[in-house]
Amino acid sequence: MQFSELSNRVIGCAIEVHRELGPGLLESTYEQCLAHELSLNGISFRTQFPLPVEYKSIRLDCGYRLDVLVENEIILELKSVEELKGIHEAQLLTYMKLARIKQGFLINFNVRRLKQGLKSFVL
Repeated sequence: MQFSELSNRVIGCAIEVHRELGPGLLESTYEQCLAHELSLNGISFRTQFPLPVEYKSIRLDCGYRLDVLVENEIILELKSVEELKGIHEAQLLTYMKLARIKQGFLINFNVRRLKQGLKSFVL
């Protein structure tokens, strides 16, 4: 799979954050640092973006939040866990479906090399 220029830039920002901080911190720390790195690179984004659920023609605020929505094109679901599980993948795929966003990255910062904690998804 070949990534878009935006995808490559986003991954580069995540790698830079991991290079600076390493593993072992809270997810919220990585989110704030990634937001700063995206800003430094001129990439527009929103953090903790609310995601309503549409059910039988009504919109319900069920409390779902996207960790990072990049340029209304890519969802970043951030983790800092011992290992990624199927439930983490299901969460991102569900968010992508609900938001009608075709691309997402599941990023686990709690790894030795970020490449080990990065998964890409396309609907």
